[in-house]
Amino acid sequence: MNPCRGVKRYREERRERFLTREEYARLGNSLDEATEDMPEAARAIRLLALTGCRLREIQTLQWAHVWLDGAELRLPDSKTGAKTVQLGTAAVDVLKATPRLPDNPYVITGRKAGEYLTDLQKPWRRIRKAAGLDGVRLHDLRHSFASDALEMGADLTMIGRMLGHSDIKTTSRYAHLKRENVKRSTDQVAQRISSALTDARIQA
Repeated sequence: MNPCRGVKRYREERRERFLTREEYARLGNSLDEATEDMPEAARAIRLLALTGCRLREIQTLQWAHVWLDGAELRLPDSKTGAKTVQLGTAAVDVLKATPRLPDNPYVITGRKAGEYLTDLQKPWRRIRKAAGLDGVRLHDLRHSFASDALEMGADLTMIGRMLGHSDIKTTSRYAHLKRENVKRSTDQVAQRISSALTDARIQA
């Protein structure tokens, strides 16, 4: 008999954390400071923030899958299968500044020849502590990328394509952010009109 039978399963709460502009600034300073003694980890974290990619997609990224002329990553195998990741100029600049080792196919190289950096969690804990971002996960950089895109006007379908979601239902978790953006914009318009109406009464 299953000893767990009849035991109510603990409900897991989906954790979503989005970085603010001020937190991004602190993270940037922390990454700058970390570049000297752990350049590979700092570079990987910058790419995670700038692309919205999953951790493993950047961790195991090979130069053969980087197309700088077209500003794309052509990943043959991701969580959702083969996909193309469009790169912004900032991400391309990071890749252009990344040294290529003749004996290593990976972008984020490890300590052993021919291997990628296998542990990003330890340096991330150190970097986030220096930035005052305790509790922020590396995956939260992906959430933040999506949040910023929504705030700039991208719709959920576009966000899904940017993140490589195979199902729009996966992207729908960000729908509440879209509503918040609409609510904020609606309030701003209403405030503008209210202010104009007030001015009209004063002039009368």
